[in-house]
Amino acid sequence: MKKISFLVLIIHLLVGCKTKELKENAVAFSMSETMMGKCEFYDVKNEDVKNEIRFFGKMEADNNKTAQVFSVVSGLVTKINVGLGDYVKQGDVLAIIQSTEVASLQKEKLNAVNDVAIAEKNLQVAKDLFVGKLNSEKDVILAEKELEKAKTELARMTEISSIYNINKGSNFLVRAPINGFVITKNINSNELLRSGENEPLFSIANTNEIWAVAYVNESDIAEIKENYEVSINTLAFPDVNYKGKIEKIYNVIDPTTKSMKFRVRLKNENFQLKPDMNCTVNVHFSENKQLPTIPSSAIIFDKSKYWVMVFKDKNNIETRQIEIYRQLDDKTYILSGLNDGEKVISKNGLMIYDAMND
Repeated sequence: MKKISFLVLIIHLLVGCKTKELKENAVAFSMSETMMGKCEFYDVKNEDVKNEIRFFGKMEADNNKTAQVFSVVSGLVTKINVGLGDYVKQGDVLAIIQSTEVASLQKEKLNAVNDVAIAEKNLQVAKDLFVGKLNSEKDVILAEKELEKAKTELARMTEISSIYNINKGSNFLVRAPINGFVITKNINSNELLRSGENEPLFSIANTNEIWAVAYVNESDIAEIKENYEVSINTLAFPDVNYKGKIEKIYNVIDPTTKSMKFRVRLKNENFQLKPDMNCTVNVHFSENKQLPTIPSSAIIFDKSKYWVMVFKDKNNIETRQIEIYRQLDDKTYILSGLNDGEKVISKNGLMIYDAMND
């Protein structure tokens, strides 16, 4: 009887161990089709490690697309047609100046026209007299030279009138030389202007392209290279990332700020960006090494550590601790814990983490 009881006990122990083993090998968690549909997955890849440095700067108009408008005559400002920030087209009248110089130039041109007409008649008379043997060939040559001189003077006055855009009357029309926005205005109605003033009446900038100019401290100069990719943000449009590349580095140190400048050319077709806007310029560059890279959305922070959900199949999901090298925008570079080719849950991984670890 004792032997039978002992055998029964042994059988119970064996069955119990087998049951425990089965329980340990049983699937602890399995993703449903609904969960699978809510999640996104990402294949881990080794990528070049990027870094970034942030600089402060401001927007500037392209010097090659900026025009300074000066007064070429003295006179009284009788009318101003534009103000700061106005958009103008090439040839638009910006202001009107009443000037005695305009009348003088018109008179000089008219005199030049009359001189040409007189010289032509004198030449014809000289030729007729030469045919009648009443003067010499020398007189004809002198008349021809006088006509040539008169035509040269008329051409000069015509060129001056064309450059100054002189019309009839005493009014001088100040016209826009290019399309663009009026960015400076140094003229007022009823102001008396003197010719040869150094300050422009207007500055006009075509800003369909604009420069972002950043200031670099001496300690960061070695990190800056032409053609590095940059992203730019402004206070006016903080959610907009403007993309570009470093176009030019100004290899001069400002003695006051002890900084160097570089510029980035940006498309500005909708004219959102304006000269003198403040901006931040983030320069992206490679560290010349590769690390496993995943979306930042795949990272879970819990218990003062970083985790990811490594997905093999819906019945085989692992909660794995990782060490982060750097997070940059929507990418995270992994120092340890992941390998190239593994797959992680990049969206709604926290839902799976809570289901498996609570």
